[in-house]
Amino acid sequence: MQIQVNHSSKTPLYKQVVQEIKELITKKVWKEGHLLPSMNQLCESLQVSKETVKKAYSILRADGFIDAAHGKGFFVKKIKKQALKVLVLFDVLSFYKKELFESFSEHMDSNTEFTIRLFNQEIDLFEKFILENLGQFDYYVITPHLPLTPKIQARVISILKKIPNRQLVLLDRDLDGLPGNFISIYQDFENDVYEGLQQATEAISRYPKLNIFTMKGSLYGKLLHKGIQHYCEEQKINHAFFDQKIPDKLTAGESYFILSGQLENELIQMARMAKAQKLKIGKDIGILSYNESAINEIILNGLSVLSTDFKEMGKEAAIAIKEDKHRKTKCVFRFIKRNTF
Repeated sequence: MQIQVNHSSKTPLYKQVVQEIKELITKKVWKEGHLLPSMNQLCESLQVSKETVKKAYSILRADGFIDAAHGKGFFVKKIKKQALKVLVLFDVLSFYKKELFESFSEHMDSNTEFTIRLFNQEIDLFEKFILENLGQFDYYVITPHLPLTPKIQARVISILKKIPNRQLVLLDRDLDGLPGNFISIYQDFENDVYEGLQQATEAISRYPKLNIFTMKGSLYGKLLHKGIQHYCEEQKINHAFFDQKIPDKLTAGESYFILSGQLENELIQMARMAKAQKLKIGKDIGILSYNESAINEIILNGLSVLSTDFKEMGKEAAIAIKEDKHRKTKCVFRFIKRNTF
């Protein structure tokens, strides 16, 4: 018997049976004409009541997945391809999350139905959105960016365990503590920034000093700091970290690495200061930013960045879903050289 239920789950047993059978049919494990187990057989196999199986079969019949023949029992009907229902749960909306989603949706089937929710890196809202939508979607596509305290991370793992592995898709961050075989397309913040800076070594070496402005309150600021520190010490790069604000004056000949979004105050302030000091960006000073989006091609006549490939991340997630390949893939991270650096 290929149907399984979890008696400890908060999802009602009849809904679990419906979900299991629908998946067997949509994935063509059970093809048109396949005879389903009798109610008695399924009750005995799953250790559930006959009323549970009766209710599940009734729903499946009403939804057009199965039918009944007198004297034969229930069988799989010929069904039209059902539209996939996908819950997209993002922490925040940004330029690069927009590109990630656009790439993901572009590579999914055209009739896929998307529902988007934003939890603003708040654990209570994160839990609410997941619990109230369990059993309602075919896939749950999530960017699990939440505070890295042990207490909250343990809660994140506990919440995500409620989603069946075959329906879970993690984007932008992997979770080592989450067991099971699920889809994960992620970046490795500490090692990625180190490798990206290695790619940018020729450009960095043009300047006598690299000034790094970290993201105040960033979830991954410490990881990025470690990766940058590792690179600078290994390459003997003269550098300094700043975690508060842009200095009152820029120094000609030096470079500035801003670990914030493309239109955050730090970048705007730095561009204004360079203009006031008559410093030409890309020649008198270098500016390097973090995280790619299409607007970077326009900002300051081309903003150089270190970034994971968000378009590729979305594409790979869609391919993994369509091919039903539950795999973990580290996304490409690269230095994109433009005018400012």
